[in-house]
Amino acid sequence: MGYIRITLLATLFVDVAQIALGHPLAPQAADCSRSLLVDAADAYVAAQTAGNASLLERVVANGWEYEENNKRGDAREGVLGKTLKIDHRRTLFDMVACATYTEIIAADPSNPYVIGTQIRHGDDGRVTLIDTIASTTNSWLFDAKKTLGYVLEEKWDPIPEAKRDERSVIRAAGDAYLNMWSNAAAANAVPWGTPCTRLEGSAYTGKGRPDDSCRAGIPSNHSQAPNTRRRYVIDESMGSVSILCVWEHMMMAADSHEFRLEGGKLRYVHTMTECGGRRCTL
Repeated sequence: MGYIRITLLATLFVDVAQIALGHPLAPQAADCSRSLLVDAADAYVAAQTAGNASLLERVVANGWEYEENNKRGDAREGVLGKTLKIDHRRTLFDMVACATYTEIIAADPSNPYVIGTQIRHGDDGRVTLIDTIASTTNSWLFDAKKTLGYVLEEKWDPIPEAKRDERSVIRAAGDAYLNMWSNAAAANAVPWGTPCTRLEGSAYTGKGRPDDSCRAGIPSNHSQAPNTRRRYVIDESMGSVSILCVWEHMMMAADSHEFRLEGGKLRYVHTMTECGGRRCTL
């Protein structure tokens, strides 16, 4: 009995610590399957293509919520109400949190967007929240056509099961990367890989060489801002974590960072940062 009691107390301590650090535990939906997540993600992409949020009615829960660039609002009045010609779409599937993250690129120069969207499901499997970072003209280093070209050159294949990193390892890599802006020592915790390429807006660190690095531009001046309101979607099969947050270091911007690990090392970083409709500046 002593062992059981100690284990329970240790588990409770970890749970409380995670919540205190702003890392809420991922809820496990009672009715969650990959097919359910695929169906909802596909419905979202169809709705965004058509600019018609009503196409989501068959997958959303009563009272579902919509958040765009860290602000709750009416989906019909945001980017989801705009017809987009989608040139690229890739989705991560998180079976623990019953959630997805979808990266969308619409390179049409008359209506360009690069969008990152997390979709969360409730206990009954229906969508309760669509949480979007929508970058466009004036967003940080924005050029949808250039972004599309770089993304299409990358290889994001599923990782063989025996070579997958654990969920905690993938998340820790993303957190360490975001922590660098407020804690210089956190850079030592980032599992830097080689090659590694970072797509920041439309700026790309990759040269197609085996020594490509994601270290370029890592901050040397650190603030106390910790990149708050972090929301996670983790897909072990892709070695990836999506983190949406407030980017205090640039005009309190709405920010999306997506990371991919291969063999425990950072391989790709994708970012999009939107500054409330204003031109993003440091």
